[in-house]
Amino acid sequence: MEFSNRLKELPVQFFATLVEKVTKAYAEGRDVINLGQGNPDQPTPPNIVQALQEAAADPNSHKYSPFRGTAELKRAAADFYKREYNVDLDPEAEVAVLFGTKIGLVELPLALMNEGDMLLLPDPGYPDYLSGVKLANVRHEVMPLLRENAFLPDYDKLTPKQLEEAKLLYLNYPNNPTGAIASKEFFEETAQLGKEHGIGIVHDIAYGAIGFDGKKPVSFLEVEGAKDIGIELYTLSKTYNMAGWRVGFAVGNAKMIEAINLLQDHLFVSLFPAVQHAAAVALTAEQSSVEELVELYEGRRNALIAACKRIGWEVEAPSGSFFAWLPVPSGYTSEQFADLLLEKADVAVAAGNGFGTYGEGYIRIGLLVDEARLEEAVERIEKLKLFS
Repeated sequence: MEFSNRLKELPVQFFATLVEKVTKAYAEGRDVINLGQGNPDQPTPPNIVQALQEAAADPNSHKYSPFRGTAELKRAAADFYKREYNVDLDPEAEVAVLFGTKIGLVELPLALMNEGDMLLLPDPGYPDYLSGVKLANVRHEVMPLLRENAFLPDYDKLTPKQLEEAKLLYLNYPNNPTGAIASKEFFEETAQLGKEHGIGIVHDIAYGAIGFDGKKPVSFLEVEGAKDIGIELYTLSKTYNMAGWRVGFAVGNAKMIEAINLLQDHLFVSLFPAVQHAAAVALTAEQSSVEELVELYEGRRNALIAACKRIGWEVEAPSGSFFAWLPVPSGYTSEQFADLLLEKADVAVAAGNGFGTYGEGYIRIGLLVDEARLEEAVERIEKLKLFS
């Protein structure tokens, strides 16, 4: 039995390849400092775990969930957006429950595009955006994210043909992998572009809680009229250290939300009700754990950037997310430099070209080990004498 052509055409899973290299090094008994991962290293806050435990013991949780998720979780998502962003949402019409936002991002082209339609994607960007392209058999073109434009797409560089043919446009701020954040003015420009050219806007706000230097990241839906043209996908993985729980939601334009819900009616019977209850508790309880988490990441960022500058590595501090986007020294490609660090320094990083053509020349480092290990990683790199 052969795989379908659709499966054969899927891109190689970038992170799976990275994990394979690191696993091999671990198997050889090496003390690898793994900075290539995107998996939060802190535990889920105790109040959320307790909510799950109590709900899992309730026999009412053992039944099928409503197809489109529990009213409790959808109401909690709407209340969260009102509290955090002053955005009003109809829980039934403008919220879709997701098995993690990766599911939503990959299934959106299936729900909203026809074969051959065109999707605009950021480059560099989250590699799994391309999975949705291949599964839906649509076309994509890239919007370069360049340092000179603060890692924001320059809409003036889009051609009339691209603007005419694009059906959807994906964005992600705070950004993976660059750590850049977007301003309200940029999102206003984005909403105007979408309205003028009939392009649906999809904002992946996976790192929405993580902004540094006292700056809270902006939601696309804060912009007037954003719901007329787009949606936003929010995951609990990063804000509440719930990566393994696989729970998130999409909010915004009612027609786009209905498309997600309709597709999922045929794929899932929503999440385990106990997980949905715990997610609702996470969204609506007091948020001190989130504030502490942001402080933790900011401390790690500061330690990393200071260590890099100490060895002569000229880097810029990320403004948000839990990633740092660092330039590769001259004479190396991203992949060559990443391989060198793993082989000679036992430091694992993600090569920038894994995130797209315009990721070449960079590596991505996760702020997902403690400050001492980050500093030790830079000390190991210093011994390679690559920086003056």
